[in-house]
Amino acid sequence: MSGTSEGPTPTADLIRPKVTQSDVTKSSGAGPLVAAVHEGAVAATAPAPPAPPGTGPCAPSPTGLTGPSDPAPAPAPTPPPAPLRAPGLTPLAEPAPTPLEFTDLAQPAQDPRLPQDPGSAQDPRLPQDACSPQSPHPAPAGQPFRSVFDAAPLAMAVLDGDGLVVSANDAFGALLGTGPDELAGQVAADLVDLASDARTWHAYREVLRGRQARLRCTRRLKHADGRSLWVQVTVAPLPPESPPGAAGPPGVLLSVADVSARRELQARLRHVRMHDPVTRLPNRTLFFERLSAVLEAEPTAPAESYDEERGGTGRIGLCYLDLDGFKAVNDTLGHHVGDRLLAAVAQRLTNCADAAAHGRAGAPLVARLGGDEFALLVEDSTGTEQLAGLAESVLTALQTPFEISGRRLSVSASIGVVERRTAGTSATALMQAADTTLYWAKADGRARWTLFDPERNAHRMTRQALVSTLRAAVERGEFTLEYQPLVGMDDGRLRGVEALVRWRHPQFGVLTPNRFITLAEEDGSIVPLGRWILATACRQARRWQLDHPDEPPIFVSVNVAVRQVWDSDLVADVAQVLAETGLAPHLLQLELTESAVMGSAGRPLQALRALSDMGVHIAIDDFGTGYSNLAYLSRLPVSALKLDGSFVRGFQYEERQTREAEARQAENPQAAVNRQAETPQPAADRPSPADEVIVEAMIQLAHRLGLTVTAECVETSDQASRLRRIGCDTGQGWLYSRPVPPDRISELLDGHACGRR
Repeated sequence: MSGTSEGPTPTADLIRPKVTQSDVTKSSGAGPLVAAVHEGAVAATAPAPPAPPGTGPCAPSPTGLTGPSDPAPAPAPTPPPAPLRAPGLTPLAEPAPTPLEFTDLAQPAQDPRLPQDPGSAQDPRLPQDACSPQSPHPAPAGQPFRSVFDAAPLAMAVLDGDGLVVSANDAFGALLGTGPDELAGQVAADLVDLASDARTWHAYREVLRGRQARLRCTRRLKHADGRSLWVQVTVAPLPPESPPGAAGPPGVLLSVADVSARRELQARLRHVRMHDPVTRLPNRTLFFERLSAVLEAEPTAPAESYDEERGGTGRIGLCYLDLDGFKAVNDTLGHHVGDRLLAAVAQRLTNCADAAAHGRAGAPLVARLGGDEFALLVEDSTGTEQLAGLAESVLTALQTPFEISGRRLSVSASIGVVERRTAGTSATALMQAADTTLYWAKADGRARWTLFDPERNAHRMTRQALVSTLRAAVERGEFTLEYQPLVGMDDGRLRGVEALVRWRHPQFGVLTPNRFITLAEEDGSIVPLGRWILATACRQARRWQLDHPDEPPIFVSVNVAVRQVWDSDLVADVAQVLAETGLAPHLLQLELTESAVMGSAGRPLQALRALSDMGVHIAIDDFGTGYSNLAYLSRLPVSALKLDGSFVRGFQYEERQTREAEARQAENPQAAVNRQAETPQPAADRPSPADEVIVEAMIQLAHRLGLTVTAECVETSDQASRLRRIGCDTGQGWLYSRPVPPDRISELLDGHACGRR
């Protein structure tokens, strides 16, 4: 070993063969390739002079990778600078910032292909001399990668730590409408509109400081040639190795991809998804999206005022319409004609909406919700008058016939109108109210509009609440029976009782039959309820008979719905109840309404005949107000008629006129005559014997057929006297008694008569 000024020869040189210049050139070629490629971009500069030992790209590092030391803590975020206009590209305001994509950096990035041992300070893929601090021949510059960077179709630019453009490729310059060399030194945030909102600006600054791994956002820019385009901007830090020839920190890579075609395709797909293919109107999905957005928005003005300059009224209106008779068009002329008719209706609705928007900020939204249902949504409505006017214009527009495939087609519409404040209103509640109001319009006669009525809706809600609890109420025993006496007109004795059901509802109190019997017939719960009424009434009648053996037994009359005859074996039910209670069949009378009995054939008629053969009496209730087909009386097994109370109430007019005339005559006979001659009387108040004549004729007809007659709604002694005079058999009404509990009937039996209430 010879001593020289260069010092002792390193140990590595004693055990390693000498490396030639060509070997170094070949072995070091892979280093810049690995270090310079990041996120699909290649950054290359001129070769750097040899670095002193312990420095440069091959200097050892604690992580086993080459790179600069950890950056010092960054200062607090600075506010966005004033935007500078880039040559050839103008940012456009975006309706809503798109979500940003970024990743926080907890540790410096590390190449997974290199050893993970912190003690390893060099790339094992390179010869030892290539990374040795004593190597006198550094790797040459990666000139091919600069060519790749310049020729890449993706617009890219390298930025320094301050966000200024260091270098840009040709695609980036073409996108901005200028040369890439002219972009050097310009503020990148102004070129691609990264300072338009605080969130994006803050994320961008974090990437520049090395605290965030990546930023990705979408921006709408305006090109120098006037066209607008959507671009996706990605900002990511370069790897720790600086580009050859660069000084200072490595910087970041900015890439810009034109996504205008993708955005246009997405817009077209959304339009197809959100619009009806037949009418080209917004469909149900878009309608509810718009409705939800309106209801969720904060009102900008008091509900009582309207100011075009300030904004909306905080109210919303909806016209929900359904075409009347459209199904007949589809069934007779085919769906192709029906579709063309729907398209024509949609055009007229659109015209009505455009006319309603005259002088206002926007037109109502017209949408097809499905089938033949349409909706007109009015934002910032000014009151029910505005919605009523819109509904009336729609009805008027649809009155003109449509020319479809050489045919003149006429359709009408039923419209439900709802107008209310947006505060406290949900889309579901608004549509429920509109649907209910539409049902009212159809029930009221169609071809009309109906305004939502809270009181009417409360009644409907009560009705629905009764329907939902009706069946369970039968099982819980919430029903009870009261009995109204049927009194003989000749002697005033109690002959029978009519069982009247009451519902002791836990929420609505005691309900009379007119509140729930129709509902029970609709949902079928009348069958179990009817069985309970029949059994309870027969059991009570038998108890009265046993408790008063010295009195003539009274019969019990039970109302029967026609659905009980159809949906159950009424004959078997009656036979079973009579057998269980021990009540004689002739002490049971079943009442059916005239509309249910008249026209009976098949099973109902067979059931009535079987019951009559059993000894049960059949009575027609409310006789004289239904079909009144007298021919059926000779064929039906009927034993009694109950005259409707409207005939008996007609006697009151004559009684009142008679009493008034007698009073006037007693006061001043001559003045009474003059007053009667001078003052004409209304037709409804004039004395007329028609009601009495009709009642007398029906009583005589019933007696000729062997039927008994009961008069309902007897309220005065004068009515009772006149009914008795024309031969009526029994009477029922408040003159004798209101419906009372069973124990009150027992008291009447003990008293032997029911002359007064």
